[in-house]
Amino acid sequence: MKTKTRFASLALSLMLASGAALADLKIGVSMSQFDDTWLTYLRESMDKKAKALPDGVTLQFEDARSDVVKQLSQVESFISQKVDAIIVNPVDTAATQRITKAAVAAGIPLVYVNRRPDDMKLPAGVVTVASDDLEAGRMQMQYLADKMGGKGDIVILLGDLANNSTTNRTKGVKEVLAKYPGIKIEQEQTGIWSRDKGMTLVNDWLTQGREFQAVVSNNDEMAIGAAMALKQAGTKKGSVLIAGVDGTPDGLNAIKKGEMAVSVFQDAKGQADGSIDTAVKMVKKQPVEQSVWVPYRLITPENVDQFK
Repeated sequence: MKTKTRFASLALSLMLASGAALADLKIGVSMSQFDDTWLTYLRESMDKKAKALPDGVTLQFEDARSDVVKQLSQVESFISQKVDAIIVNPVDTAATQRITKAAVAAGIPLVYVNRRPDDMKLPAGVVTVASDDLEAGRMQMQYLADKMGGKGDIVILLGDLANNSTTNRTKGVKEVLAKYPGIKIEQEQTGIWSRDKGMTLVNDWLTQGREFQAVVSNNDEMAIGAAMALKQAGTKKGSVLIAGVDGTPDGLNAIKKGEMAVSVFQDAKGQADGSIDTAVKMVKKQPVEQSVWVPYRLITPENVDQFK
């Protein structure tokens, strides 16, 4: 009996040393909001990735409903449940310090996905998986500048002002504009990522008699809203260039139809896979990069079919 006990103990030790899963991992996921087209693709891709892993991984999704206090409460609840890891898509990238502090104090791995906290110096045990929003802004604006011949007026549809994706995408746009003094910004307002709001803003500008040759939108949803407003006003399709970011199915269809000129593909699956893989590695004490960058890709009428 003693010999059998020793063998059983040895087998258990080997399992622990190899990082083999003795039970399903539970990961708490707080999304800034469920009611967002691109974030829905991100959430669905995370769920598919978790179910496809050989080790058991269970995700508990919570909707913060764009409420910073609610999101912190969700993280605190995950901690009290003793989840193995936490993934957060921040409501406000400037208000993540308390989330970070709580997870680190509890010794629970934390992964920020899609939106990187404003604080660039994150402690050990905290990782970000995102895409470089500056690059998205540069890519869409450079394409438009080339199409416009370096001159004309544009309007900018901003995302949620509490989100550094809005700040950085717009900063990327303006970095390109600095090279083209002939392109002027006619209007710049927030459409808070919403198709309806994007449509309302562009409709208002048209009603006011404002003229512009391009609409630069921080995401596809607002860009589609802009296209709807222009169509409703009787503007000839394609006469005003419209640029988005995300490469959602609706955005791709708008490019195919000539309603949008360009978008920038944000890889929901890449970010989802990266966040789940990173969280699992952290639980298993395996090495990870503190910043995991998933590249953007330009979508044009010439290559749009590659993204279907």
